Amino acid sequence: MKSFLKTKDYSVTGDEFELLYDEGLDMLITTPQPENLVSYYESEKYISHTDAKISLVDKLYHLIKGFSLKRKLSLISHFSKSSKTLLDIGAGTGDFLLKAKHNKWVTEGVEPNSKARMKALDKGLSLLTSMESLPSKKYQVITLWHVLEHMPDLENQILKMLWHLEESGTLVIAVPNFNSFDAKHYGKFWAAYDTPRHLWHFSRTSIEKLFAEKGLKVIKTKPMIFDSFYVSILSEKYKSDKKGLGSLVKAFCVGLYSNMAAWRTKEYSSLIYILQKS
Repeated sequence: MKSFLKTKDYSVTGDEFELLYDEGLDMLITTPQPENLVSYYESEKYISHTDAKISLVDKLYHLIKGFSLKRKLSLISHFSKSSKTLLDIGAGTGDFLLKAKHNKWVTEGVEPNSKARMKALDKGLSLLTSMESLPSKKYQVITLWHVLEHMPDLENQILKMLWHLEESGTLVIAVPNFNSFDAKHYGKFWAAYDTPRHLWHFSRTSIEKLFAEKGLKVIKTKPMIFDSFYVSILSEKYKSDKKGLGSLVKAFCVGLYSNMAAWRTKEYSSLIYILQKS
């Protein structure tokens, strides 16, 4: 594997990392991968584990999140049958599961982070700590919303989750796309590299190849339009550490151009992959 670029943890520690390119899978691998990743999540800045609403970026995140929850529920509803069983891996503070539960889904969630689980418990959701803790059952729909890139021991984790997928079930995976315009524009400052929390960095090709080996086929992809704007705001901050209207305008322009370019190339900042057993 050859070096793709060098970057660092801009949000918590400042530690430096390198991204290596796996030509066979067309994906990037964070190196080194810390043995103890927990410390890299122990920050109020890691919003998906804290529900923080302090900064403008936090508030923007939650505004987008409200819209996204409705879209996610609508998406999985297209693949629901009589049982409507859902497993959400990397459930965070539980908002998506809560939305699904209120819409008559039978839900189960996995979240390794203890603070996030406590936030979910405050909302009436009891989340499991790992896939090893799951009951011996299968689910109609399994979702991973920006989670696959975080998983250590990727191969075994994929095999475990697929064991829990019904034969006619649907796997829904959302991940950033390092081939997007905003990724290329910001380079080492691209916020969606988010090393070392993101251990793997996927392309459209890598998702197709990775799961074809496991007998799954990508039947549809859908763009996450708002991700380019949110990621660009963070990337501008990492690039210049400046705040204010000028930075927001730059980020908006990059996010907008990224989506416009992707209308032709299909290389959106983040993509949702819908997979079923072939």
